[in-house]
Amino acid sequence: MTWPTHIVAAGGYVFDKDGNILIVKTKNRGWDCTGGQIEKGESIEEGVLREILEESGVKASVRCLAGIYSNVGQHVFYDGVTPVPTKVMFDFICDYIDGELSTSDETDDVLWVPKDKVFEYVTNPTLIFRFQNVIGFDGRIQYCSYVSRPDFKLLSSRYV
Repeated sequence: MTWPTHIVAAGGYVFDKDGNILIVKTKNRGWDCTGGQIEKGESIEEGVLREILEESGVKASVRCLAGIYSNVGQHVFYDGVTPVPTKVMFDFICDYIDGELSTSDETDDVLWVPKDKVFEYVTNPTLIFRFQNVIGFDGRIQYCSYVSRPDFKLLSSRYV
């Protein structure tokens, strides 16, 4: 039997009381939401809240799950050598609790932006797709599968 090779990750789309959304400028993906891989022993919600704090200095709470994604494409890591496993990602809408914006070893900049201005920053087609789903969230959780490289291609999309 071959063991699965999926990475489990989560994205945290944090909103403040004025409806602004938190974005971070990452070293490899450009502007994005906070998030990353879930670590051993963490629940998915614990992992996303940890990633939000680590990458932005912001303490948040999870409001709801907004999307589940499978990136079934395989590609090579930024080092040009290491193969990256396929990923299963959970996108959460979160609420700001407190904290001052700060960068980390993974982020070069952190901003609150009005949600109608987010696409002036986020330019990666995969990330645009996921941000659109969060900003347009109507209470139904969306499941989508896609490949992100060499070009973004949506393979399936439905509500669960």
